[in-house]
Amino acid sequence: QRQLVESGGGLVQAGGSLKLSCAASGRTFSRYVMGWFREAPGKEREFVATIRWSGINTYYADSVTGRFTISRDNAKNTVYLQMNSLKPEDTAVYYCAAGVYLNSNRPQEYAYWGQGTQVTVSS
Repeated sequence: QRQLVESGGGLVQAGGSLKLSCAASGRTFSRYVMGWFREAPGKEREFVATIRWSGINTYYADSVTGRFTISRDNAKNTVYLQMNSLKPEDTAVYYCAAGVYLNSNRPQEYAYWGQGTQVTVSS
């Protein structure tokens, strides 16, 4: 059974940093495209970042470009999201997901999802 588990969320002041982790188990995800999405109250789930299995190709939403960095360690079956210069509008539940479509920003193209981790940025 494939499973994704996020961690690292929390409460941080605006301008601060957090690093999210997504640990995969049950099957190696090394050949999958991995993505991060977020969902704020009352809003649709939105794309944040994605990374190819090789770790070379990354793609970001405009709203996080230059502030967030996605990376992966296939040996540890873990994907990371380093978030810097956080803003109150970054407050959301963050989800990691696994799929097969390169540079996809569409949630429906990801087959496996974690349970999410809450990130709250205070002003």
